[in-house]
Formats: sequence, C-alpha cells, structure tokens
Amino acid sequence: MAGRRTPALIWHTTDSIDRARTLEMTLTSTPIPTPSVPAPDILRCAYMELIVTDLKKSREFYVDLLGLVVTEEDDEAIYLRPMEEFIHHNLILRQGPVAAVRAFSYRVRTPEDVDKAEAYFQELGCRTERRKEGFVHGIGDSVRVEDPLGFPYEFFYETEHVERLAWRYELYGAGALVRLDHFNQVTPDVPRACRYMEGLGFRITEDISDAEGTEYAAWMRRKSTVHDTAMTGGDGPRMHHVAFATHEKHNILYICDKMGALRMSDRIERGPGRHGVSNAFYLYILDPDDHRIEIYTQDYYTGDPDNPVVHWDVHDNQRRDWWGNPVVPSWYTEASLVLDLDGNPQEVRKREASSEMDVTIGADGFSYTRPGDEDGTYRGEASKGFKIGHQL
Repeated sequence: MAGRRTPALIWHTTDSIDRARTLEMTLTSTPIPTPSVPAPDILRCAYMELIVTDLKKSREFYVDLLGLVVTEEDDEAIYLRPMEEFIHHNLILRQGPVAAVRAFSYRVRTPEDVDKAEAYFQELGCRTERRKEGFVHGIGDSVRVEDPLGFPYEFFYETEHVERLAWRYELYGAGALVRLDHFNQVTPDVPRACRYMEGLGFRITEDISDAEGTEYAAWMRRKSTVHDTAMTGGDGPRMHHVAFATHEKHNILYICDKMGALRMSDRIERGPGRHGVSNAFYLYILDPDDHRIEIYTQDYYTGDPDNPVVHWDVHDNQRRDWWGNPVVPSWYTEASLVLDLDGNPQEVRKREASSEMDVTIGADGFSYTRPGDEDGTYRGEASKGFKIGHQL
C-alpha cells in the first residue's frame, strides 16, 4: 500500500498536448481519430434539453423551488434561464415518455463554426442533422450530432436575446441561480473521451487517477472556469448532472432550508459541502424524474494558456469532498439516460476499468486522509476522523 500514498494533489504545468499524450498511453479501446478539418470554436456549455415525464411536477421543482425564470412555455415544453443569462434559455423541460437527455448544447463563436461542427463530425463518421431554423424555440441554425461517445451534442450560434435580469434585484430570491455552469457526462473510457474532447479544443483542468494509471474522471473547459463538462468513468453514455451556479454559499444553504421547510429534504442526495476537485461549494439534488442537479459556487479562474492541471489520487478522501462528508453510492452508480437523434435511449455500455466506488469504499476499498498515516486509512472500516462508505 505504501506505493499508493502519493501526495493528495499534484500541480502540473504541462500543456494540453502533453496531457493528451499521457492519456493516450492509458487508452483501453480504439482511440477516436482527430479529423483533418478544423474543429468549431466552442464558447461554452449553453443549454440542456431534458425529457421529463410530468411537466407540471417538473415546473414546480425548477420554477417554484429553484427559481429559474420562465422565458416561454406551452403544454409540451418549458424554456428556463437563470438570472444573469441573456440567451433565450439554458434549460428546456420537454414532456416525454422516458426521462432522459435530448441534447447537450454548446454555443460556438461564429455562424461559420456551425458549418465547421457539421463537417468535423461528418468526417468522424457520426450521424448529424442540420436545421437552419433550429431544433427548439429561441435557437437558430444548429447542428445536432450523435458523437463518438454516444452523446447527443448540439452546436449553435444564432439565438434570441432576452432580458438579462442581473440588476433586477426585486426578482431575486435568497437562493437565486445566476448561471448555467457545466455538464457532467458518464462514459466507460475516460482517456478515450478526453482525447476526443481535446480534439474539440477542450482543456483538462483536473483529473482523478491511481498509481496504476487508471483514469477515473477528468474536468474539461472552454470558458475560463474549472469545467464546461466533466467525463466521469462509469457505465455510459449517461448524464451524471447539470449544474447551475449561485453567487455565494449562503444561497445554497437557503435552498437546503427551503427544501426542508417543504418536506423535500429526501431529494437532497449529497451535500452541502465543498469539493476538493474544483474547490467549489456544492449541493446535489434530484428532480421528480431523478435527474441530478448540482447547485455550485466559488470555483476558480483557469483562462491562462499555462493554467496548471491538478491531478488527484483516487485514494485521497478529500478529492470529492474537502471536509470528509461521505459520497453516497447512488452518486457513483445512478445517472440519466441519453437519447439518439431519433429520440430513442442509447444503449448503456459497461465500464471495464476499475470503479472509483469499488476501489475507495467497497469491501476492499482503500482511502487515506493523510498520506502515510495508518490512522487515516480505510480497509473495510471507517477511517478515524473520516466517514466513508457506510451507506453500502
């Protein structure tokens, strides 16, 4: 076990190319080629289209509880945005028979980048669909693709502008959500996913691995935050969560208080707490269809070209929660289905590499709070001063 007690986190100044080479060494399946045509210039994660099975209950959750602003709605769909957004929406709730994700949507820098996205994925051999009028209200010329990992991605530039409510303090609630922050995707092969995303221009900011070279998760960004999406190792393709940001920690605590007052505390899955990875304060909650939503604040700036990559040891107890709160097993195992372009659920493929849950909180799990300290380890029993794995 001594070889596993590496430092809790290591700062690297390697650039994205060097990191791609490192990941390539640990690929467990055929790598995805990088097309010869240029990738689209992606600005940020822009919106998610969610299929929900009861639109009324979902409206109560996202509007009445979380305070998202309704841009427009009808009997089939609700278009929502947080307080500081100026594009038409960041979240669509659409009535459907199976709870799932219909689209992970990214905004690109120019209209020509939509053309580039279409050409890029066509060269990869992916199924693509282009609609000049857009697929949804408020969004213009767009291309949707079934990407090489099985996720439904969309790329667009044209969008309807709406009022940015940043200065409308009379509309703010104590738990106000202000921005869409990121997606989190579950995929069986994290290095393969990272290589593909780096081809699209994403940069890794943090990751979790072990001394044997297994990659468990990676955080990747286009905007200057910790991530626009993360690749989490597990059975996939599935959606782990979508995250909205607040201004302060107290906004998240208010949401907890409100859920308690409404007798909805059982819909709090994990938190509140602070992550080691990203350094963000967080809360995970479940909507009426068990789609996981993260409420998130206070990560850090990553926009410089030599921004250091942070590498975490999978056995470090503080990687997922800085204070030592337990990670519930459902957080590792449960996630939402994703749809193909015809609206059918994608087949979920099993992860062959080691499971983060099994190597840290399973029967043979090993974790540490202080590297080299026997009192900070876990071998089937709760480690001293640190609760982990009791939910199994």
